[in-house]
Amino acid sequence: MVVIGDFKPGLEGVPATLSSISYVDGQKGLLEYRGISIEELAAKSSFLETSYLLIWGKLPTKEELAAFEHQIRYHRRVKYRIRDMMKCFPETGHPMDALQASAAALGLFYSRRALPNQEYVREAVVRLLAKIPTMVAAFQLMRKGNDPVQPRDDLDYSANFLYMLNEREPDPLSAYVFDVCLTLHAEHTINASTFSAMVTASTLTDPYAVVASAVGTLAGPLHGGANEEVIDMLEEIGSPENVRAYVEKCVENKHKIMGFGHRVYKVKDPRATILQGLAEQLFEKFGHDKYYDIALKLEEVVEEKLGHKGIYSNVDFYSGLVYRKMGIPTDLFTPVFAIARVAGWLAHWREQLHENRIYRPTQIYTGEHGVPYTPIEKRS
Repeated sequence: MVVIGDFKPGLEGVPATLSSISYVDGQKGLLEYRGISIEELAAKSSFLETSYLLIWGKLPTKEELAAFEHQIRYHRRVKYRIRDMMKCFPETGHPMDALQASAAALGLFYSRRALPNQEYVREAVVRLLAKIPTMVAAFQLMRKGNDPVQPRDDLDYSANFLYMLNEREPDPLSAYVFDVCLTLHAEHTINASTFSAMVTASTLTDPYAVVASAVGTLAGPLHGGANEEVIDMLEEIGSPENVRAYVEKCVENKHKIMGFGHRVYKVKDPRATILQGLAEQLFEKFGHDKYYDIALKLEEVVEEKLGHKGIYSNVDFYSGLVYRKMGIPTDLFTPVFAIARVAGWLAHWREQLHENRIYRPTQIYTGEHGVPYTPIEKRS
């Protein structure tokens, strides 16, 4: 890795913006949305109320929240042309690729480049929060050869998504747990996908392109895709007895252990602690998951071997076990992450509109100078 002067690989630790949306203290394991702790929001709020807080900067009144929820219920459905487009996607395609294409397609119908118009901003926020879950659920059914399930206006945000996904009304506990999961994943300062959203937004393009670019960034295994990798890892380990040997081999070969370590947190991710409790609630009601035993042993051994380096479980470690217990397919874990993170992306998009400046970082050139052009017949 080349380190020259003030160059920071991956822009690590380089401030990219001024923001009042969320705050992380990686040494203490603190996460706040608009100053409210994630623990308090997970216990007392809902995803849509939290989304309102993130995007509009304050907790809504009872009337404001009711109006916001009503608008989102009204806009859940997607145009038939978008559904027809999605039917042409290959069944073997990854749902994140389908979501990125579908999110971008929304801009064909709703983009007006009317960013100074506050009514347009509000409409875009509502449409994206409302339609992204519908498109995720629709692709899941379409790739199995089935027609998508239409949203139900009598169900709240999380229960409606699980209904569209599984074609049956969810158990109240599952709907509650899923809603808390969305709250936990809604925002996390300037991570890779949020930065991608901000770079795209800085050109003053429409919010549908902003979200599509962020979805593409979230898809990578070093970001949102890590929760899929965790389940693959637990399956590979197979049993708690194999954990120690697996960890020792990874440490010896300097291989990353999925679900552990974080660019910011040097203690256990507070979201992982909440997710672990949610997983135990699901296991108590719907039956134990053998992979949870492997996960507990893995966390114990990793803390023993790598805790001194500040490597602990992160949000991806337990989220997959929670989604798995709710019957969500592994390759939908990251699209579910995206459903939640749309709130954070839109919050940063709206904040950036107030004092926008297009991103144009510089570089440190490491190539040659004055190289003559070689005619093709003389090239070896």
